[in-house]
Amino acid sequence: MTVLQLIYIIGASLLAIYGLQALLLTLIARRTLFDAEPPSSPETRDYPSVTVQLPVFNERHVVRRLIDAVAAFDWPADRLQIQILDDSTDDTSQIIANCIAFHRRSGIDISQHHRTVRKGYKAGALREGLAHARGEFIAIFDADFVPPPDFLQRTISPFEDPEVGCVQARWGHLNANVSRLTLAQSLGIDGHFVVEQRARNELGALLNFNGTAGLWRRSCMDEAGGWQEDTLTEDLDLSYRAQLCGWRVAYLPDVIVPAEIPVSVDAFKRQQFRWAKGSMQTAKKLSISVLGSGQPLWRKVLGIAHLTGYAVHPLMLLNLLFLLPMMSSFSPALRIASLFSLTAIGPPLMYWTAMQSQGVSVRQRIRRLFVLLGLGTGLSVNNSRAVFEALLGVRSAFKRTPKFAVTRANKDWHTSAYVLPSDPTVWAELVLAAYANALLIYSLLNGFWWLFPWLSLYAGGYTYISYLSIRQAWERRGALRHELAAVREAGD
Repeated sequence: MTVLQLIYIIGASLLAIYGLQALLLTLIARRTLFDAEPPSSPETRDYPSVTVQLPVFNERHVVRRLIDAVAAFDWPADRLQIQILDDSTDDTSQIIANCIAFHRRSGIDISQHHRTVRKGYKAGALREGLAHARGEFIAIFDADFVPPPDFLQRTISPFEDPEVGCVQARWGHLNANVSRLTLAQSLGIDGHFVVEQRARNELGALLNFNGTAGLWRRSCMDEAGGWQEDTLTEDLDLSYRAQLCGWRVAYLPDVIVPAEIPVSVDAFKRQQFRWAKGSMQTAKKLSISVLGSGQPLWRKVLGIAHLTGYAVHPLMLLNLLFLLPMMSSFSPALRIASLFSLTAIGPPLMYWTAMQSQGVSVRQRIRRLFVLLGLGTGLSVNNSRAVFEALLGVRSAFKRTPKFAVTRANKDWHTSAYVLPSDPTVWAELVLAAYANALLIYSLLNGFWWLFPWLSLYAGGYTYISYLSIRQAWERRGALRHELAAVREAGD
């Protein structure tokens, strides 16, 4: 067996392991997911002091919506403190100041903490805010979230268990139906929250705080070492350190906090890049601690698989690139690897289960699933780069995901100053789209019929995500030309 064949089989074997993990978690979640009456989250009769932290950086489109939602919390005013941790460099800071002046007239304890130097980025802002927090519990919301008024009422009760250090709510969606892109993203998020987080919680496995829509016990944060900025996923880092200290993260699937999904494919790719790189940075940082902890072996294994989950993207890319030499030599490794591909049912079944639990019709499930799987495959270039940068120790800034307050399909966002330039990975995605389509034809002409579904996924995924990038860049140029023409016409 050649070195290429061995690498190909190892890559396929690792992909199979991640597929089995998704399958296991899905089967665990299905045991209770379809209960007629899901358990409700009891509301508290005790009102401990809570500090709500809102980390913000240049969010002129959505910050007012967030502040108004938090100011409407059903919680005693003398036990609620709201901190707006503002690192903005544009007019967002003035919008925040206006909102604060309005809500202070209602007796709300709300303050703005503006930094001119973004030391530590989000982790640094949260850490500095914590130094001025007086709450026994700390709630955190990103700028694109709109928490319901009863959020604290429904999330404080699990802390009656002294081992619970953090409570994570489920993410909902404000704009899932704006486009196929947002719909596919919503399905991916649901797969994580409706199925994966539920299963990990029921199993008692290590799970993570997702950076927003959650509540922390202050003493837990302090014992675990607080916020640290040496990874891009400070949330994953802190939640694992807390669990290694003996604390527990509780997940409440019935407490839903809606958020805005990125409408720009470049914003989506930036978000995924940050999550992928940060997850692998955290895996490098904590894997040895996880393996050396007193946790049961099964919990360690699931924890490592969780931390390294984004490794599937370079493995997928490797699988595609090695297919040509495998096919041209009629390597028996193709037959061996095809047996492992049976485990690939895990991720699709996870997303299928999430849609089924929400009453989506079978026809709609099939259509949405194809779009999501194509999108996930097309991201492999973007996310592989993130994984390799993490493994090689390449440092990068925390780059936020821009939001535009787009909750309906006909709202234009292309002329916002927050729109990102086209991601250069689009050129690699175009090349891989051509390569995958060529392999697809080659496989049919040479009898590799069992590779047809996977090559179709690769070809469709790279074609779709590169098409989205080019189309949105073209739409932005058109919108800017139209805006410039309107300005000139008004000047005349």
